[in-house]
Amino acid sequence: MSESDSRPPVPAATVALVRENPQLADIEVLLLRRDSKLVFHGGHWVFPGGRIDQEDYQAQQTELEYPAARQAAVRETWEEAGIRLEAEQLIHLAHWTTPPKLPRRFSTWFFVCPLTEPVEVQVDDREIREYRWSTPSAAIELDDARQLVLPHPTRVTLEDLQGYRDLQSMVQAVTEGNIRVFPENSRFYRPSEMGYQEPEN
Repeated sequence: MSESDSRPPVPAATVALVRENPQLADIEVLLLRRDSKLVFHGGHWVFPGGRIDQEDYQAQQTELEYPAARQAAVRETWEEAGIRLEAEQLIHLAHWTTPPKLPRRFSTWFFVCPLTEPVEVQVDDREIREYRWSTPSAAIELDDARQLVLPHPTRVTLEDLQGYRDLQSMVQAVTEGNIRVFPENSRFYRPSEMGYQEPEN
């Protein structure tokens, strides 16, 4: 099946919330465990996120997908984890499109949000059953040991973040770095027409 023959992916957004942990001298990322009965990634550990709704476009007074994606990431973080963010806090990190052969497809904007103040996590106890703060390397090791399950894009994002020990170095790197796009040259990633310009190399 070619991409042109498959159902278009649903636009979505997700955000990795990152904080410093002085006791570990490392950064930690918030992971949420989805209810095991959910059809999509049931029981898996993910970042807060979900599909972009019409209200996200309305909230940003735009028809462009990028600002609506940021709003969706803010909304989903509040709904799933009880944490309030501002869209301006989010840094664009990656864009993933589900391959055509899979029955459920999403084209997902990935963001990272550095947290400089403590936050209290309150999961919705519907879609999300529990949470944990984990260093990227620890989460990857647990995935390797099959003690938890990370979707592939989530794992790759954690791999991209595991080299940083503090927020300052992470923010500098992700702000100056290239956007990871999967698959490369995806027609669903169009930053120039979505109100966002890729940084120059």
